[in-house]
Amino acid sequence: MDAIQIYGGNCLEGQIRIQGSKNAVLPILAATLLINGVCEIENVPMISDVYHMLRLMESLCCTIERDGHTLRVDASGVSGCDMPSDSVVVMRSSIMLLGALLARTGNVSMRYPGGCVIGRRPIDLHLQGLRRMGVVINEREDGFDAETAGLNGAVHRLPFVSVGATENLVLAAVLAKGDTVIENAAKEPEILALCEFLQKAGAKIQGAGTGRLIVRGVERLHAVSYRVPADRIVAGTYLAACLCSGGEIFLKEAPCSQMKAAMMAASDMGARIRESEEGMLITCKGRRKMPSVLKTETYPGFPTDLQSAFLAAMTVAEGDGVLEETIFENRFRIVPQLCKMGARICCFENRVCVTGIGRLTGAVLEAEELRGGAALVVAGSAAEGRSIIYNRHFIERGYEDICQDLRDVGVRCRKTDFSEKDR
Repeated sequence: MDAIQIYGGNCLEGQIRIQGSKNAVLPILAATLLINGVCEIENVPMISDVYHMLRLMESLCCTIERDGHTLRVDASGVSGCDMPSDSVVVMRSSIMLLGALLARTGNVSMRYPGGCVIGRRPIDLHLQGLRRMGVVINEREDGFDAETAGLNGAVHRLPFVSVGATENLVLAAVLAKGDTVIENAAKEPEILALCEFLQKAGAKIQGAGTGRLIVRGVERLHAVSYRVPADRIVAGTYLAACLCSGGEIFLKEAPCSQMKAAMMAASDMGARIRESEEGMLITCKGRRKMPSVLKTETYPGFPTDLQSAFLAAMTVAEGDGVLEETIFENRFRIVPQLCKMGARICCFENRVCVTGIGRLTGAVLEAEELRGGAALVVAGSAAEGRSIIYNRHFIERGYEDICQDLRDVGVRCRKTDFSEKDR
């Protein structure tokens, strides 16, 4: 089985360069399907979710060239609607292709997308919005067929903030006839990145980064070059690692302006953070303070994707605290794993109560999803002795090389493979 082996317990010291954003690059890659030409995308994170997305795009007759972390995507020959089911099922972001493909080809057939096991993330909002724009959708037990004679602008009032639905509706709207309005739109930096890419290609979008988007359809988009911004969640994971282990690290190219809520939470726990144009310097001395309540919220609030990593840091803080999850109902799956390491955590529906202990102890652990798996690596880096985290493939969905990054700041950490008898 794929795994990560860590010998932890030392303070962190050194520098980590933050990779390109997973949550930004996937919808931007989907957006290239709207363009009849060659787009150059720089600072692309080479993670398994990107590889799955590229495989899906190649199945649609895209031509893709890779040069390091730069991709050249030629979607001139896009045709058909038959995507490999295995890539669709393992990656939820495959749904991003729906709006772009309907705008480009008018016909899509696909399996229901998969992804993490952190809770219900229905695609109802996506399908309802596209129906409103003139798409006929026939759902099957394992997927659906979607067809349109032409997309039309519409007014969408999302019942709750959804990043994925906002992205899909924007992708469908840029080439639709007329104006599209999205009320209660997501404000995440990834939405802003998508809109910036599309605007650079000739799209007319107002309100990017606000709760109200107005998209005026255009006849065509043109090829562009675009650099993917740094990954705020990866940077936040290493911020939590420094909180958990202590020490001083520099996160090169960390997107500080996008991380205010996480930085405030870390400061409240006793970290000293210095921002600069080059990145973020984090210093953690002594035992961390326990936050009385840490609550996840939609952006610009504290991100749900960092909840697990900060929970790992809270386990070794001083005192008692509460962490409340308001976005996904199944994001405390790592609690039993942290308890194997000696953590004292009690679950109550959508919140956990944490009593801090002096130090975690290494253990054999299992990752069940992306961000929880990364949080176990954070915990293992701080724990005394050896930890083994199975199911490394979950973590590789969003982190290029978490082991190398942590080795750069002094953690004895490596990828490995164990057989069942080694467990």
